[in-house]
Amino acid sequence: MNEEKPALTASPVPGERESAALPPGMAAGGRASSAYDQASPAGSSLSGWALLVAILAAGTAGWAGWQSWDMRSQAVGLREEVARRVSEGDTIAAEARGIARQQQETIAALQGKLGAIEAKVEATEGQAAALEALYQSFSRTQEDQVMAEVEQTVAGAAQQLQLAGNVHAALIALQGAEQRLAIQDKGQLAPLRRALAKDIETLKLQPAIDIPGLGLRLERLLERADAMPLAFEGQLPAAEPSAAPSPATAEGGDMTARAMSYARALLADVWREVKSLVRVERLDQPDPVLLAPAQNTFLRENLKIRLLTARLALLARDGRTYAADVAQARQWVERYFDPRDERVQATLAELNELGHVALGAELPALTESFAALRQLQSRGREVAPPVAAPAGATSAPRR
Repeated sequence: MNEEKPALTASPVPGERESAALPPGMAAGGRASSAYDQASPAGSSLSGWALLVAILAAGTAGWAGWQSWDMRSQAVGLREEVARRVSEGDTIAAEARGIARQQQETIAALQGKLGAIEAKVEATEGQAAALEALYQSFSRTQEDQVMAEVEQTVAGAAQQLQLAGNVHAALIALQGAEQRLAIQDKGQLAPLRRALAKDIETLKLQPAIDIPGLGLRLERLLERADAMPLAFEGQLPAAEPSAAPSPATAEGGDMTARAMSYARALLADVWREVKSLVRVERLDQPDPVLLAPAQNTFLRENLKIRLLTARLALLARDGRTYAADVAQARQWVERYFDPRDERVQATLAELNELGHVALGAELPALTESFAALRQLQSRGREVAPPVAAPAGATSAPRR
């Protein structure tokens, strides 16, 4: 191996030897050229990097351009596809509208036919119902007729009780229905007869209240309200006519007779004046109430209103309202009208009798009779065989 020489002993580089041999000016120029030679490799590396960057930029720009062109191509394709799809959708929608229009026309035609068929069916059903009713009326037995009559009678009796409160009329109706069943004398009607007998006994225990009769009595009191005199009208003193001498007597008599006549007239006038100064009153009774003509009219109208409300409460079987109205009417008659008049006395007697009528009792609803009727009707429907209708009654005509 070759041994390395020390730097101090090594021979100088040829360039250095030349620079050392040159004069000082030339030696400086030589150093500058060597520095340029040293800087040139660095510049070449920078230019290489710049070229690389330019290449990369060109590649990036090309790639971006290609991507833009590709996206534009895809957008154009998508627009064409969308336009094609929209055109196909419009075509399909037009076809669907045409089909829907045809379906609507078909449905309208079918509905018209269905309406005609329904009309025919309804007409046929009406004819069948009429024939069925006619056939049932012909096949109804005497027992069914009796049941129908009894049901109508019991319903009428219930209406008399609930609407008019006429226990007597309801009792007569139930007794007539019971007699109608007694004529039949059939064992299957025995439960209905027992129910009717029970309701009849219940009605007999009810207090007899003649609602129509009480209403007529109140109506008569209404008519009498305008004719009754007031209390202060009956106590007004009647003016006594002054005794005046007859012209014939005054002309034909003498002076003495005329003087006696004038003296009697004077004494009569003095006596009337004295009587007017003295008044005798009863302290156990209050003075009659003085009423103006307008108040007189209002009093009579209010009395009529009280009697009318009492009549309505009587029809509604409202015992509390009825008693209050009758008591108020009696109080007004006692206070404001002349008790010495016969009409006022008769009115007070009527109001006293009407005030003692008790309307609070609740009337029966004839539940036993209605329950027995429903039971017999349901049993008859279960036992009776179905009635065969005529063959052509329920069958629709065929074409």
